Amino acid sequence: MQNMKKVLVTGADGFIGSHLTEELVKKGYSVKAFALYNSFNTWGWLDTLPKDVMEGVEVFTGDVRDPNGVRTAMQDVDEVFHLAALIAIPFSYHSPDSYVDTNIKGTLNVLQAARDLRTERILVTSTSEVYGTAQYVPIDEKHPYQGQSPYSATKIGADRLAESFYRSFNLPVSIVRPFNTYGPRQSARAVIPTIISQLLAGKEEIKLGSLTPTRDFNYVKDTAAGFIAIAESDKTIGQEINIATQQEISIGALAKEIISQINPEARIVCDEQRLRPEKSEVNRLLGSNKKIKELTDWKQSYTFEEGIAETIAWIREHMEAYKTDIYNV
Repeated sequence: MQNMKKVLVTGADGFIGSHLTEELVKKGYSVKAFALYNSFNTWGWLDTLPKDVMEGVEVFTGDVRDPNGVRTAMQDVDEVFHLAALIAIPFSYHSPDSYVDTNIKGTLNVLQAARDLRTERILVTSTSEVYGTAQYVPIDEKHPYQGQSPYSATKIGADRLAESFYRSFNLPVSIVRPFNTYGPRQSARAVIPTIISQLLAGKEEIKLGSLTPTRDFNYVKDTAAGFIAIAESDKTIGQEINIATQQEISIGALAKEIISQINPEARIVCDEQRLRPEKSEVNRLLGSNKKIKELTDWKQSYTFEEGIAETIAWIREHMEAYKTDIYNV
């Protein structure tokens, strides 16, 4: 049976990875979770998962930059969901080397091990940031790539490495390209939890960067469902596939919606340090979900309003996870 497979999730300790791990366990998969080793022995967001979920998870600590640990983790699994990455765009401006090491070399380590171990399926996680500012909408998988930040450039590199292993070695790779995911457990380096946590902390002035860019926001449980749907379809091998809602909202409109739900008296102020360099700002993202709907049975289960409400409720209960007095990069 499909759901009896043993799978490895790299980056399982992160935002999307922890949700994907949880959903895979619920669907009956045998799950090994690859978490970043640290001397505190913390497993990131996996530490917050329900006990009955974690009973179905084998945790492996290591670092995707190390090929030996990656190979060891992958030895007894059928499929790999490769999510481990450095993702913060502002941090990539001053520490680009670490993005090359983690995003490109880390992906290469997974691909090399998968080739040698004859892994049945590999899903490599991309990002809508590889497209840069939309040259046409909705953005489909044929849209040109544009490295508008060191982060996006390394993700383009990782994607093309994955494509090369499919074309050169017939490795059963799928490139999964989520648009802007949000929801419980997301860090304050992302805009939605930044807005919500500032409001819940009682701040009257909400500090943001540019308000005009638009984004295509997907609730995290729908994104996780997209990963699983792509993994369960043989039609997706060798393909790169968007997970998008095909709807867009500006950062300004988004902020006003959240403010209206929490504290209508609050106002938005522009914080200069939060602005991206002009040629680096992605001004418009609106993704096409035509391909994922053609190749899988995926569809959205959450409206934007439902997702925002669940996110607000979760952050309200976990304010200790957010530092609202600093700019989180």
